[in-house]
Amino acid sequence: MSPTKVIQTAEVAQHPLDPPTAEEIVQATEVLRKWQTQNGISAPKFVVVLLHEPAKADVLSALQWSGTVSKSNVSSFDEIERVFEVHFIDVLNGDAYEAYVQMSGSDTPTVREVKKLPEGVQPALTPQELCAAEQMIRNDPRVVKLAEEVGVKSEHIYADGWSIGWDTRFGRSRRIQQCLLYVREHKDANLYAHPLDFFPIVDNNTGELLAIDFPDHRTKKDGALTRATTAPPTEISFEAPEGRERVFPPKQDHEYLPEFTKTLPHSKTPDVPIEMRKDLKPLSVVQPEGVSFKRSGNVLEWQRWKLHVGFHPREGIVLSTISYSDPDAPGASYAAPKERPLFYRLSLAEMVVPYGDPASPHYRKFAFDVGEYGLGFLANSLSLGCDCLGTIEYLDGIYTRHDGTAETVKNAICIHEEDTQIMWKHTDFRQGGRGHAVRGRKLVISMACTVANYEYLIYWNLHTDGNIELEIKLTGILNLYLLDKDESTGGFGTEVAPQIVAHYHQHLFSLRVDPMIDGQENSIVEQEIDTLPEPTGSAENWAGNGFIATRRTLSTTGEGVRDADPLAERSWIFVNENSKHYASGKPVGYKIMASGATPRLLAKPDSITARRAPFAKHTLWTIPYDDSRKYPAGKYVPQTLEAPEDSIEKWVGDGKASIQNTDIVSYLTIGTTHIPRPEDFPVMPAETVRVMLKPVHFFSRNPGLDLPSTTDQKSVAANTTNHTTNGHANGNGDACCAR
Repeated sequence: MSPTKVIQTAEVAQHPLDPPTAEEIVQATEVLRKWQTQNGISAPKFVVVLLHEPAKADVLSALQWSGTVSKSNVSSFDEIERVFEVHFIDVLNGDAYEAYVQMSGSDTPTVREVKKLPEGVQPALTPQELCAAEQMIRNDPRVVKLAEEVGVKSEHIYADGWSIGWDTRFGRSRRIQQCLLYVREHKDANLYAHPLDFFPIVDNNTGELLAIDFPDHRTKKDGALTRATTAPPTEISFEAPEGRERVFPPKQDHEYLPEFTKTLPHSKTPDVPIEMRKDLKPLSVVQPEGVSFKRSGNVLEWQRWKLHVGFHPREGIVLSTISYSDPDAPGASYAAPKERPLFYRLSLAEMVVPYGDPASPHYRKFAFDVGEYGLGFLANSLSLGCDCLGTIEYLDGIYTRHDGTAETVKNAICIHEEDTQIMWKHTDFRQGGRGHAVRGRKLVISMACTVANYEYLIYWNLHTDGNIELEIKLTGILNLYLLDKDESTGGFGTEVAPQIVAHYHQHLFSLRVDPMIDGQENSIVEQEIDTLPEPTGSAENWAGNGFIATRRTLSTTGEGVRDADPLAERSWIFVNENSKHYASGKPVGYKIMASGATPRLLAKPDSITARRAPFAKHTLWTIPYDDSRKYPAGKYVPQTLEAPEDSIEKWVGDGKASIQNTDIVSYLTIGTTHIPRPEDFPVMPAETVRVMLKPVHFFSRNPGLDLPSTTDQKSVAANTTNHTTNGHANGNGDACCAR
């Protein structure tokens, strides 16, 4: 392949996995606009411009990583083509398109291919469409009339747009949102504390109001629904069904912003401003010599780690080409450590949030916050000293608007270091024995995403002991609905405040892991811990205390579909059978540590949720790698009734494809089941989902032995009058930290 010419712009991509720059987005949409005009599309709406990621074989060939087996003639990044994938809609007829624009190889971009998507296939919803839905609702006289019937003015109506999934009443050609309605009577008030009792449905392309659905309510006595079924309505209506009385929104304010928050009605002094705590002293994070990491464009190097960090409109943060320079590897030295590949790509490929109330239309609340909306689209602009503490570097996030211009989210990704307390420590307890302690540190790559009422705070942490950790913190405001004064929750939610119910729900994420443990040929091993089968008193297990770890290699895609088993302490390890530890003789590997973070899908296996989100049916899926396979619920998620052909169950196929000693990719389902508490209201303290990728037989020994043991010169005793043995082990040894 001959070298290609990269377009010279004000912002030039330095790496083949770099996301599109603002100027590149404009160039791509401009050349597509010419194609659209030539082909009779006069009202296009651009949805997204993505990097069409180059072939893995080409990137690995250019990196010249050890253990690469895929074939490519590429020898440098300059030879890799830069191509963008663009989704757009013809607003006049609702047709959706997928286009590919060649950005390299000539002085101007060229349209390589445009294909019309099948009827009913919809690209992701956009932030602009979410905002437009609210304005449509507020201006519709039928909505205004219904709001006025329960004492709400039109200017106080607010709407959260949600993808609707599938509804047979509207056919396949429309682009639909359902709107959850709330009341806000003054700027910045907590609108979610005042839900309305009806859900309008709109067409994003035409601006039409298609129907208005009224959730069924339950009696206090026996929880019976106002209708005798949880099935959805079959006819289009704009009025409340006969016998379904209107419910006024709760009037009591429940604020979270300090200037608005007041004491509750049952307080000794009700409805007065709360007093903020005054005894919390400042806590500062200081790095007087600056950061320990180096950044060149989107490539980071820190404490032997090296990786590429990308911003993706759909997946948010994407980590790629992750390696570790190991001075203890065979043939390496501290002067010339060996760069060992670990993972080609890590990302949140999908998630689903199914709610547990079966009544219509609440069953439609199972949002795919990655595939239907996009974590990158919903990224926050992070604030120095608030969202991230310490000495910070930022990366901006860039995506396209409907008109083809670029939207920049300043400071979308935060990069900084954090102390992780003691990494390792030992004290010789004998008289005069020494103590030694080393503090750990992590490099944190984070972003915050607001998905209507919820916030997802995503932290990728690289540790000095070789661990890679993903933390997802769930915060924001619960999805809330109103109860009538004599109404039961039906056992499907928590009444967090009078007449306000938060329904039970799950957050299920699909973590896509593309391993390259010491090379491209990997396998996955299942490990379980069990007691010896021999009885107490036997020759083999006289004291009855024996237990062992058993391993088996999952060899086919059928075997690679697995569920968590906490009683067996089941775990999975990515291994390279061709690379063995020098002492244990076991294959080098990285272990998935996700204890407490692997709930089962509570919807039935044949439910609409399970059919649309097949990845959630099992904890682990492992398949052969293919460049085209990324999203386990399919590339196009909105308004599907079944998962498409390009989804995880179809990739597993007949279960016979080999996943042993080959290029593999795994999808791990992690998450939490949320039974809301009153303490989660009016704004939720962060709940954390955590998974760790931990080296197992990978390093020759503790990789943190070369970390210096330092004493922080900024640390002081809180009570200097009672400070007598600071830094000593039990008062009889040397200081724990080196001096």
